[in-house]
Amino acid sequence: MTAVENANAGEQYEQYTPSFAEYWDDLVGWDDRLERDGPFYGRLLNAHGAKDVADVACGTGVNAVALALGGFKVTATDGSENMLEKARENAKARGATFNKSCVADWLTLDDTLGKEQYDAIVCLGNSFTHLFDHEQRRDALHAMFRTLRPGGMLIIDHRNYDTMLDEGYSSKHAYNYCGDGVDVGPAQLHRGLAQFHYTFKDGSTFQLNMYPLRQNYVTHLLEDAGFVNVERYGDMQRPFILNQVDFIQQVAFRPPEA
Repeated sequence: MTAVENANAGEQYEQYTPSFAEYWDDLVGWDDRLERDGPFYGRLLNAHGAKDVADVACGTGVNAVALALGGFKVTATDGSENMLEKARENAKARGATFNKSCVADWLTLDDTLGKEQYDAIVCLGNSFTHLFDHEQRRDALHAMFRTLRPGGMLIIDHRNYDTMLDEGYSSKHAYNYCGDGVDVGPAQLHRGLAQFHYTFKDGSTFQLNMYPLRQNYVTHLLEDAGFVNVERYGDMQRPFILNQVDFIQQVAFRPPEA
């Protein structure tokens, strides 16, 4: 593990302080996300007969709430209790009910939630980039694999780091983090670190350190963990032109016989 990896591997949840959690909804853009993201992920899940869904990076709850409102039985988890508490508040405010909500570490997800318990897992919002160590990524995906029932699906997304690294940062500011009046951009961007700064309307600033995951590498990790039939979307569309999208969604499956 490099010095940067070592410095950040243990900070993934501590970065989401209570004050940052209070600001996070300003960044998310709830109304647009519920209108666009909810139907997209709902269609994917319904197409594969999913009923029990675990959102394992729920943040302040936008995807978990959208899925619950869409009729899915949702377990909402996050590594940060600060973010999870906001998710519970947002669910209550919008009339959504979680089947369960709890703090959960990806590395021990199957111990926390149980083996072969879910039809689908979603890990969204560029969250998987908080892991800086290759072996931890492998272990996390293995734990997700074990948490899924045979035939279950995993949906994981990440920023389009391929284009960011190869051509420089740009964003339509229309997907995942599309709130008004928030300035977002990388202060550092290289193969080992994407350090994003967030400046809000009142001048408050926060920082997140993430690992820039290339799409082929994520696909390799998924297949290494035992997932099959990996499909990719760009900004929730397929086909897509790589350097014209902000986010990549990857959909993978646990084999029915596994």
